[in-house]
Amino acid sequence: MNTKKLLWIIFLVLMVVIIVLQLRNNKKVTLDKVYHYDKTAPISILVDTLELQKLNNKTSFTGIFNANKKTKLSADVPGKIISVFVDEGSKVKKGEPLLQQDKSSMELQLKQINVKIKGLEDDVRRYSALKKADAVQGVKLEKAQLGLQSAKIEKSILQDKIDKTTVRAPFDGIITMKFCEQGEYFAPGKPLFQLIDISTLKFNITVSENEVILFNDGDEFPITSNVFPEVVLTGKVTTVGAESNKMSHDFPVEFTIHNTKDLKIKSGMFGNVYVTRENDTEHIVIEASSIVGSNIHPQVYVVKDGKAWLHDIIISSRFKNKAVVSKGLSQGDVIVTTGFINLFDGANVIIKN
Repeated sequence: MNTKKLLWIIFLVLMVVIIVLQLRNNKKVTLDKVYHYDKTAPISILVDTLELQKLNNKTSFTGIFNANKKTKLSADVPGKIISVFVDEGSKVKKGEPLLQQDKSSMELQLKQINVKIKGLEDDVRRYSALKKADAVQGVKLEKAQLGLQSAKIEKSILQDKIDKTTVRAPFDGIITMKFCEQGEYFAPGKPLFQLIDISTLKFNITVSENEVILFNDGDEFPITSNVFPEVVLTGKVTTVGAESNKMSHDFPVEFTIHNTKDLKIKSGMFGNVYVTRENDTEHIVIEASSIVGSNIHPQVYVVKDGKAWLHDIIISSRFKNKAVVSKGLSQGDVIVTTGFINLFDGANVIIKN
C-alpha cells in the first residue's frame, strides 16, 4: 500500500470518529434541553368542599310558537274569479266569504231545472187526478213521479256547486298569503289563500331524557316570548313525545296556549317555558365541569392527604351546568374543580387559595 492511499484511509477514519463524537454531543445537548416531567411535583388545583343541597331551581327551555290551525284554501269547482273580498293580513270569521267565482251559467241552468220541475209537478197532479178516474194508465203517473224525483236531485247537485263558488273561511283566523286576483281562472285544488289561527297557539320544545320526566299531560307552566318577555302566558302540556329523535335523542313536548286579546304572539316567534323544581330531599350537587370521563362512566378527582384520586360516580340528573350525584360522593368530600392538566390518579396536589 502506498503512502498516499494510507493517508486517505486515516483521514476518512478520523472524519467518521469526529462525526460520531459530534452526534453524541448533539444528542446530549438536546436531551439536556428537553423538559422531563417530575411526577412527584405537586400540581396546583382549585377544589370544592361538598355540602348537601336542596333542589329548588328554575330551569328554562327554549322553543317556538306555532299556529293552532293553518291551512291553504282552494276552490271546489272550476271558474273565473269575479270578486276577492280579502287581502293579506285580513282578519276573518268562520263562514265569512273570501272570494266569489262566476256562477251566472249555473244560475241559468238552475232556472231551467226549476221550469222542468214545475212541468213535472203539473204532470204528477194531472196524472194523479186521471188515475183516480181510471182515465189514464198508472205507468204514466209513475214515470212523471220518477222524472220529478230525478229533477230535484239534479237541482240539489247544481245548487251545491253554486254554493261552492263562494269560498268561505273554515275557521276564525288571519289571511297570511293570497295567491289569486280578480279575473283569474282557477281549477280545483290550486291554493287561493293561506289562513292561520293564532288565537290559540302551540309551543314546541325538545328536552333530554333526564328532563322529559318534568312534563306530564295536563301540567301547566309559565311561558314568555323573547319579543314580549313581560307578557307571561300559561301553557298546558298536551303532548309528551313517546319516542326520542334518533339523531339528537331529545323528546318533543307540546303546550297549548291562549294568545293575548290583541294577538301579540305570532307564529314562528321564539320563547321560553319555565320549570321550577322543588324537593325537600338534600342531594350532592356538583359543577358539571368537575366531571371527567364519559357520560357512561363519569368520574371526579377527590383530594385526600395531599393526593388526587379518581372516584367513580353515578349521576341521577342534570340541570343547566350542574349534576346531581346519587352515588360515589359524600358530604365533606373535597373534589377538584380546576387544574386537570397533567393531573392523574394518585398525583400530588397543592390547593390554591
